Amino acid sequence: MRARTWATASTGAVLASLVAALPVQAAETAPATRVDLRALEWSPCQDIAPVGDETLECATLTVPMARGDDAGSGRDATVDLALSRVPATGTAEHTLLVNPGGPGSAGRMWAAHTHRRMSEELREVYDVVSFDPRGVGASTPAAACDPDYFTPVRPDTVPAGAEEEAALLDRAEAHAQACADHGGPVLRHMRTEDTAHDMDAIRAALGEERIDYLGYSYGTYLGTVYSALYPERVRALVLDSVVDPDNPWYESNHVQSRALDRAAGTFFSWVARHEDAYGLGGTPEEVADAYYRLRERLGTEPAGGTVGPTELEGVVIVVAYSGRTWPTVASALSAQVNDDDPTALTGLHETYGDDADSDNGYAGYLAVQCTDSHWPKDWDTWRSDTEDVHEDAPFMAWHNTWYNAPCATWSAPADDWFGIGDGPDEHPAYTGDALVVHATGDGATPVEGAHSLHRRLPGSALVIEDGGRTHGVALTGNPCVDEAVSAYLLRGELPAAGPGADLVCEAGPEPRPREAQSDPAPGLQRVGPFGLDRASDSADMVE
Repeated sequence: MRARTWATASTGAVLASLVAALPVQAAETAPATRVDLRALEWSPCQDIAPVGDETLECATLTVPMARGDDAGSGRDATVDLALSRVPATGTAEHTLLVNPGGPGSAGRMWAAHTHRRMSEELREVYDVVSFDPRGVGASTPAAACDPDYFTPVRPDTVPAGAEEEAALLDRAEAHAQACADHGGPVLRHMRTEDTAHDMDAIRAALGEERIDYLGYSYGTYLGTVYSALYPERVRALVLDSVVDPDNPWYESNHVQSRALDRAAGTFFSWVARHEDAYGLGGTPEEVADAYYRLRERLGTEPAGGTVGPTELEGVVIVVAYSGRTWPTVASALSAQVNDDDPTALTGLHETYGDDADSDNGYAGYLAVQCTDSHWPKDWDTWRSDTEDVHEDAPFMAWHNTWYNAPCATWSAPADDWFGIGDGPDEHPAYTGDALVVHATGDGATPVEGAHSLHRRLPGSALVIEDGGRTHGVALTGNPCVDEAVSAYLLRGELPAAGPGADLVCEAGPEPRPREAQSDPAPGLQRVGPFGLDRASDSADMVE
């Protein structure tokens, strides 16, 4: 291990119990003290429950809706951010701010989830804080578009011809207009930079000179942007399941579609190895054929009257996020294909799929993606690029395109991508210590993004889970990964530099078929394409 040892200092006059350790490299730029400004009034949460026996507290922080040159006529408007906290079990020395990704995902439950996953040593010295980003969850004003948009059965995402494609395009344009009509002014102020500034307001309200941050999926891009804007305010930076900082959202979504297809192939191979349990085929090709035949059949005969091809995609996409879901999804497909029994499949749609309650999260997702970077205005470009991807990776290519298609006519202006690096149009990268974590089989964010970010952050170390199938690796039960994360957070130790990855951890065993095949995996719920599945128990995320 190469050590980046945290130095300590204290001032007897200022709340000695709140003194924290700070990195040696920051001693000249930030006082080595943790001062509670009492800006937040914490009280027991009324609308969310702890996942165990921890103390879960909630608070609200008011921040400007718009800042700087972007303020304009909205200069006096504000946003109320909903926060949660699980206090340290001992004396709090640090605060870990957590974001589960998205964009558009509520995050307050992640204080409880993260605290429960941490080692006792970490829980003893860390307060864990999470928040609902502006516009989503319990933060207000809330983003909104059209709750009826996800009413089943939705049109097939793969257009059969020009007429069907035109209808899908009209549907996307109508949704963008509904967002403009019902979303309110917050939809114009939800770029990643806006949330990064909110994070610094949270840091200040917590009384922290420097913050420890754990970001998953889209949360890695948020953390990267924050560290570039406020490098002197970062004590520790853990970035897990990386969004490639070199790919703006339009390009990133096409790259993601190919990664999702690779992950689906891994799932099909696993199902084939368990043909005796599922009866969907003895080779990956046979299983894939069974899936796509089912998809075609659901176009004319939706399962249970609610699961058509698009709803099916909303169910099976979770296999690219976590191997934990494989037995449940495979059994539902088996029941539908072999027994014509829709019970399990419709149950999974209720668990994983989108519905009216998804409106806020989808509005938040679009508000970030559509304004973070520029999108093609020429639909011919979208069609051509999607057809190229679909030819090689049909699993989610068109689904991903239509999910993002409202950005083609989004009413709020887009800005340039927040690039990281040393180019003339890029922002200087954070040069302090950071820990980047990624699984090789992650379908939502390809592993190439982790290597890209590792190159961009000169002080970072890269931990790879070789053979990992889970989107979101840190603190999910792999001892090799979790020990590296703990060593960094507690002592500032990073793995010794290597030629590629600095530390390679072997993934755990692949999942086994379960006998109780009809029930959804407990506690999992689909969130945004660049966010984690949310689990009510940390064990649900461990394969």
